[in-house]
Amino acid sequence: MQFLSSRSLVALALGVLLATSAFAAATVGQTAPDFTVTDMDGKTHKLSDFQGKYVVLEWLNYGCPFVGKHYNSGNMQALQKEWTSKGVVWLSVISSREGQQGYSTPEKAKTDYKAKNSAATTVILDSKGTLGKAYGAATTPHMYVIGPNGNLLYNGGIDDKATTEVADVKTSKNYVSAALTEAMAGKPVTMAKSQPYGCNVKY
Repeated sequence: MQFLSSRSLVALALGVLLATSAFAAATVGQTAPDFTVTDMDGKTHKLSDFQGKYVVLEWLNYGCPFVGKHYNSGNMQALQKEWTSKGVVWLSVISSREGQQGYSTPEKAKTDYKAKNSAATTVILDSKGTLGKAYGAATTPHMYVIGPNGNLLYNGGIDDKATTEVADVKTSKNYVSAALTEAMAGKPVTMAKSQPYGCNVKY
């Protein structure tokens, strides 16, 4: 029974590792979909507000073990601190529908933000899935990098280790950091698209 149980777990993991979205994905090299969203403090944000800045979108669900890998290790917070200190706008997006895992109220989002020591610019509440569907966000985490001119520079997984193992963070290649580093140096993004991995976004 343990063997069968393990196989079932593997099958389940494979189902979420390489999840695909039923919605049209934002296209690298083209203008990123515009948006008007509300954050955990009730403040409204538009993509046009950030013209001239790099923007990172990070799809978030604290109940997902793939997300847990990056927050429990401190990796996500370190990335947020590193890049926001360089002027990047980092938006963590919660698209879980009410009643689904990961759904958050403004109060809960603010509590979790502090408890997790998040250093994101803010947390966007997208319970209707409008922003997630516009970008084709399929997993948590699913990462996007938008350039200062509004073009999408990166769409995909956070790194090249599609596991829930905290130990893998140190040996992984972080695609988000690589994209930002190359773009800020005036170079083309070498890995502009990759397969996102994680738990399905709970639309």
